[in-house]
Amino acid sequence: MGAVNIWNAMEVAEEARENPNLSSDIQSSSLTVDHSLSLPQMKPCIIELCKDLFKKWSELDDSRFSVETVSGGITNLLLKASVKEESGNDVSVTVRLYGPNTEYVINRERELQAIKYLSAAGFGAKLLGVFGNGMVQSFINARTLVESDMRKPKLAAEIAKQLRKFHEVEIPGSKEPQLWNDISKFFEKASVLEFDDSEKQRLHKMISYKEIHDEIVELKELTGLLNAPVVFAHNDLLCGNLMVNDEEEKLYLIDFEYGSYNYRGFDIGNHFNEYAGYDCDYSLYPSKDEQYHFFRHYLQPDNPLEVPDKDLEALYVESNTYMLASHLYWALWGIIQAKMSPIDFDYLGYFFLRYNEYKRQKERSFLLARSYLSGSGTR
Repeated sequence: MGAVNIWNAMEVAEEARENPNLSSDIQSSSLTVDHSLSLPQMKPCIIELCKDLFKKWSELDDSRFSVETVSGGITNLLLKASVKEESGNDVSVTVRLYGPNTEYVINRERELQAIKYLSAAGFGAKLLGVFGNGMVQSFINARTLVESDMRKPKLAAEIAKQLRKFHEVEIPGSKEPQLWNDISKFFEKASVLEFDDSEKQRLHKMISYKEIHDEIVELKELTGLLNAPVVFAHNDLLCGNLMVNDEEEKLYLIDFEYGSYNYRGFDIGNHFNEYAGYDCDYSLYPSKDEQYHFFRHYLQPDNPLEVPDKDLEALYVESNTYMLASHLYWALWGIIQAKMSPIDFDYLGYFFLRYNEYKRQKERSFLLARSYLSGSGTR
C-alpha cells in the first residue's frame, strides 16, 4: 500500500485558527472526546468541550447543560448539547464525533473545505467549531428520514430539487471527479488487509481481488463513454443524511464527509441504491416510473413535466450504470471498515451483499448502456 496522506483531525482545529479563508466565527479546540464512553460518562467531556469552544459559556454552571444522543450512524455519533444561557435563552448545538479510524476512508480536509461553501449556499448545518475528533454545528430542528420516506412522490421531488441545487455549488480547488481515485485507494487498502479474527480472515480470503480489479477496469471504461457531467456530489445520500421539518415542509441535506467532485450519475444512482436501506433489500430499488419522477424534478425543477424524453433516457442510463460503481465503492469500503471500525456491524457481510448485487445487476446495466450508446452513435 502506498503512503497514505491521512488527515489528522487534530490539525483541523489548528487549520481553523490559522486559515484566513475560514470564517472567523468558527471556533477551535484541541480537546478530543472518547467515542467509546457511555452517554453519562461522555456528558462532562461534552460540557468541557462546549465551554472550551464557546467562551460565553465558559463560566456557566454544568447544571445548565444537557446532552442527548441524536443518532449513531455506522461511522459517526451525533449528540445534541443544550444550554440555558444567563439570559434565559435555550440554545442547542449538534456535536458530531467522528468514528474511530474513519480517516482511512474520509478526507477530513476536503470535508472542512466543502462545508464552508455548502453552508454559505444554504446546505446543512452551520459549522460553529472544530475539535480534535469532531465538529460542532448548529442544531437542525427536523427529523431524520427513514427509507420509506425517500420514495414518497412529494419528498422524492424535493430531494431531487435540492440535489440539483447542491450540484450547482462551486467548491474551489480541483474539479477532478474522485470516484475512480477513491475506489482505487479503497482497493489498495482492502487487498492487503490481514484480520486477527480467524472467521473474518477466512471470509476475506474468499474475496478474489483479481476479479474485482477486472470489474473496476471494465466498468470504468464503460462509464467513461457516457460523458456524465461532473458536479460537486454528496456521494452518500442515504435516508440518515436527509432531514425534514414536516410542519415547515423543509428538507435538509446533511453530512458532507464523503462529498467531492464526481459524476452526476454516481450521486443519483447511489441515492437509488439507498432505497434498499442497511438491510440491502434491493427489491426496494426505485422503478423506472419512480426514477423518471425524480429525474423530471432534478432536470427542470420549475417545469418537471416539460423535460424531453431524450434527457430522461440519458439520465436513466447514466444513473443505472453508475449505480454499479456505487456497489463497488461501498463493498470495498465495507472491507476496510471490517478491519478498522469498533462499531458492532457486520461490515464483511455488507461487502458480500453489495458485491453480489453488483454481479446480479451487471448484465442488465451493461446491456442498457451499450444499447443506448450504439443507438445514439456514441462508442
